[in-house]
Amino acid sequence: MNSIKIYTDGAARGNPGPGGYGAILLWNNHRKELSKGFRHTTNNRMELLAVISALEALTKTEHAVHIYSDSQYVVRAISEGWLNTWIKTNFKGDKKNPDLWKYYHQLAQKFTITMHWVKGHANNPYNNRCDELATAAADGKDLEIDEWYEENVSKA
Repeated sequence: MNSIKIYTDGAARGNPGPGGYGAILLWNNHRKELSKGFRHTTNNRMELLAVISALEALTKTEHAVHIYSDSQYVVRAISEGWLNTWIKTNFKGDKKNPDLWKYYHQLAQKFTITMHWVKGHANNPYNNRCDELATAAADGKDLEIDEWYEENVSKA
């Protein structure tokens, strides 16, 4: 069985500010690109939302999933077990993005996921394309609302 490869990236203008994510899903000869922009968010939220959106788009759960991200925050939180600790301690110490992390954790249970870190803005064409998708989404019109962030963080 072939594995599914997912490349992701997130961007924010101002951090916080307008943001977006991009993802590319690859399986056999199939390729799908995803992107979306938000009016007020952070880079890390977009990095994580790219992963979540890509997983949500998968219709098959029996294949191994390899996720490639240039976000140390996302890759290390998952592969080094930080997320498990954050969940056990209910995100004590004001850990960021609990809404997205909890949802990722629930969603990830359906898959066998291996995380891979890739150097950003380097010679990886898929990562570079994800960056293009993310920045174009952040710069787009009719940006969506990152409701949890705007309600819980930006008004704090």
